Amino acid sequence: MRAFLKRHRVVHIWLAALLALFVLYRLAVSSAAAANAVSAVTQRLKDGYARLWYLFPFSVVEWFYAAFAVGNGVWLAVLFHRVRIRKGRRLESAYGCAMGILCLWLTAWVFSCLCWGVNYYADGFQQKSGIYAQPVTAEELERVAVYFTDRLAEISDEVPRDEDGVFAASRDDIFAASTQVYDNLSQEFPFLAREDRTPKKMFFSRLFSAMNFTGFYSPYTGESNLNVDSPACLLPANIAHELAHQRGIASEQECNFLAIAASTSSDDVVYQYSGYLMGYIQLSNALYRADYQRWAALRASLPEEVLADLRYHSAYWAQFDGLTAQVSTSLYDSSLKSFGQADGIQSYGTVVDLLVAYY
Repeated sequence: MRAFLKRHRVVHIWLAALLALFVLYRLAVSSAAAANAVSAVTQRLKDGYARLWYLFPFSVVEWFYAAFAVGNGVWLAVLFHRVRIRKGRRLESAYGCAMGILCLWLTAWVFSCLCWGVNYYADGFQQKSGIYAQPVTAEELERVAVYFTDRLAEISDEVPRDEDGVFAASRDDIFAASTQVYDNLSQEFPFLAREDRTPKKMFFSRLFSAMNFTGFYSPYTGESNLNVDSPACLLPANIAHELAHQRGIASEQECNFLAIAASTSSDDVVYQYSGYLMGYIQLSNALYRADYQRWAALRASLPEEVLADLRYHSAYWAQFDGLTAQVSTSLYDSSLKSFGQADGIQSYGTVVDLLVAYY
């Protein structure tokens, strides 16, 4: 037994270290004060190594994921090979390889817990700003939805459009303007102020569309990554959403709210339009469920340019309805719930209450 433990001491030490870090994570999420302290440390850590990865013009984490998948395949191949050739020690060989791949997965998970999961238990935008989501009436919902509809009507003809009347602002210009999107909102909420870097365009954007993702923030590299295959009309607001995650805000509903608030307060009309469009979609979906007649009247008041963008947006995502999107959504829902987000994917709906409370 002693010889067995000695031969596998590396993976055992590795596993013990991971268990110790997981205990640290559980202690960190035991109270808001502890979560805030750990979050502050990991935020500085992520900002530090992000400086390195942002030297690369492409999304580094995408290739990390690809390498991780290939590495798992190679490890499994080694496992089967060692089991096949080591006739006298097959079980021990299998144990060593299996423990290695288990530790590899646990390392990724524990790192994610400490560098990202802890933010779900730390103070978010609502605690820091004092603006809380509250139940709203249909009248309040309609009033804010009308405001967003009016603003869309006012600026819909100020953004570039193609021959079909669909939003056609340059994606390169959108990315170039991204680092200023929080300038005005951070004056109202100083805790949002930080120096932003231009987010990354994802190489595998089409694949992420199939999984129903418009972007993601990676705690492994500190990068904000955006799907550039999806309709451009919501790209500015999606960028603002990922930059909210960059500020340590984990809650998806709070980041959606911040994406809308930052974009609509921006000096860039393209970002304003995208923010009002995202807000309209959130508000009108809620109004549809609350009062169909109010929703229908609001929808009928939209300019044709806005309707063209909504039709294009819906048609794009309709092509990805299927098993891949369902599995991806289910996995992400489970991930949110594992970090204490009891509503899972449904937590996105809370953004409506925040919009009404703020606007």
